[in-house]
Parts: sequence; structure tokens; C-alpha cells
Amino acid sequence: MLYDWIVIGGGIHGCTVASFLIKKGIAAPEKLCIIDPNSEPLYRWKNNTERIGMEYLRSPGVHHIDVDPFSLQKYVRNEQRSKMELYGKYKRPALKLFNEHCDSVLKEVDLKKSWHQGFVNDIKKDQGIWKVMTSKGEVFQGHNIVISISINDQLNIPNWAEKMKSKLPNQVFHIFDEHLPNLQTVEPTMAIIGGGITAAHLCIKLSNMFPGKVTLVKRHPFRVHDFDSDPGWLGPKHLASFHKIKKYEERRSIIQQARNKGSLPSELFHKLKRLENENKISIVNGEVETASFSNDNEIILKIEDKELTVQTVMLATGFLPSLPGKSWIEKLIKEQDLNCAKCGYPIINKALQWCPHLYVSGPLAELEIGPIARNISGARQAAERIVNSL
Repeated sequence: MLYDWIVIGGGIHGCTVASFLIKKGIAAPEKLCIIDPNSEPLYRWKNNTERIGMEYLRSPGVHHIDVDPFSLQKYVRNEQRSKMELYGKYKRPALKLFNEHCDSVLKEVDLKKSWHQGFVNDIKKDQGIWKVMTSKGEVFQGHNIVISISINDQLNIPNWAEKMKSKLPNQVFHIFDEHLPNLQTVEPTMAIIGGGITAAHLCIKLSNMFPGKVTLVKRHPFRVHDFDSDPGWLGPKHLASFHKIKKYEERRSIIQQARNKGSLPSELFHKLKRLENENKISIVNGEVETASFSNDNEIILKIEDKELTVQTVMLATGFLPSLPGKSWIEKLIKEQDLNCAKCGYPIINKALQWCPHLYVSGPLAELEIGPIARNISGARQAAERIVNSL
């Protein structure tokens, strides 16, 4: 079958693009194909947010996968949901509400008709038609491609933790590792490594499960910010000057500086301080310099002038920012002679087109969309730019 659109990746970005394409009448569900390694849409998103115990999103209520910015707030009214499910002045949605709204949008656009479980490992162009290959040897043909993959597979594991994990594989984990065991079975005492929003959520969750047995180890003071970049990046306030910059190394540098990396919103900061005061958690400042283990396999972390002995290390250290899908994307870059910046990321036009009929969203679009590219707001902007250009 020849599809009008093939979207690679069925997370927040792929689902937002698909929802916009279908709702704007650009593609019918049966003429659109979403290829994703998982069995259902938003699988990793739901899994990862549930795993860390997220209660409310950091994003405001106008950021979601539907076309109408106020769709989620209308959903709250129509379904007679509690207004308590929208938190604070930005109406940040409860995770449960956000996910249920997503499910209702995906049902509305009949996305099951478009879904295909598979792992993309090659893309070729043959007589003007794109051919997308999967690891099972399947071939999908389409007129237009949107690559909406994330960096979620690229776990950031510090060297000391990598070495320790090779010796004690059942005691050192990255929280987003696909093979993470049930947290109920993890042995306390434990150290959570990280100082950002993921570490904060996880610390709060584990403190309920193992009160007094959780230590948060962070290498910098708490960075308290409502969002992970200034809201000015959502529109022309910052983007106008960003788009005037012709040197992509400069754009990359601005993106790195603009992100409030390793930050958390104020309510999580106050929760952590309260838990610390109640002795339900400990907080240690400093960088892990070395890790060793005792005769009975306790892990000893040397943190500057302190030593911390624990049974389990849980890494909340995020992802590596290198090019996602590198193995097959680098091949595609070479074969189609695609433009890239020095950092290896795509140089694309305003419509997020890398070459005719090949689009990107998510991290791959950040040199055009800016620091919000990976977020839900970035997914919306990407979808808008793509559909508005057609």
C-alpha cells in the first residue's frame, strides 16, 4: 500500500503530528501510517511518567496533542472533571487527566487504523517514493515522511555507575531503563542521583515506599524554575532574534544556555524540603567521584569529602543529547545528501522540511524551533508548521 504520510515514532510528537494531519483533513487515518517499536501510542510516555510517580505535568493546560489549544480545558468541563485536576495559574494538568484526554483525541482520529508496531532501521527513496524498512524486513511506502523520534533510548549513565552496574547489575539502575524491575522489589537503602524534575518526582515516590531510606545526591543547588525554558521561547519574543542567526553553532549554543537543565518547579522543591525536614529523605550535595562495594555488596559512594553507603543506586541523570536514530539516520543523510550542522542535527526550513517531502519534529527540529523543540509545546509547534505549509 502507498501511504500519503508515514510518521516514524508514536510518542507525544508523532501522535501530535498525526492528530493535526487527520483533523486538518490532510490525511485519512487509513492513508497515514505511524511506525513505533511499542504496541500502542504514547507507550514510553505513559510508562516513564507513571514510573517516576508524576502527579502533574510541568506544561500548562494549553499544551497537549489536540489541535484546539483549549481542548483539554473543554474536556474537563464536558467530562465534568474536578478543577483540582488543573494545578495553579498555568492550569497544569494532572497526569491521569492528560493521558485520558490524549486517549480521547486518539480515539477521535481513529489512530488504531494508522498504528504499526515495528522498529525502523532504514529509509530509502525510489522514483520519488519513500521506502521505510523495519527490522522485521517489512517495507512501507509513502509520499511524505515525518521523523518524530526522541532521545529516550540514549540513557545518560556516568562512568562510575557504568562500572558499578557491570559488577552489581541488580543494584544499579537508570530509572528509564526498559528492563527496570518493579520498584517494590528494589532493596533499600538507596541513593537517587540527579537534581532535576525526574529525580524530584522519583524521590517523592520512593520516600512514600521507603521512608527514611532514600538519599538524593545532586551535584548543584536546586534550580527552581516554573518551566524548563523561558516562556518567551514559545513565540517571537525570543524566536525572532534566534531565526536571524545564520550560524548553527551559535543557535546550538543559545539552545543549551536557554534550557533550565536539571531544574524543577517550586511545588516539588517545597515537597522535597518538607520530606527532608520530616527525615523521610536525606539530601546530599556534591558530585560522585568514585564508587566501590564492600564484601557484602553494599555500594560505597565517595561524594567529595563524604561517603554514602547504600544497597541500590537509582540514576535520574536524563539522556544523552547525541543524534537520535543515529544508525539509520546517518545512512539517510549520506544517501540523500541532507544538510546538517556541526552538531550532526538537521538544517531544515521553516516548515521543518529537511528535503522535499521529508519532515522532522522533536529533538531533530531544535535548530529551527529552539529550546522547546523536545517538549509538548514543541510538538504542537512542529505539527502546526508542517500542516500550515501544505
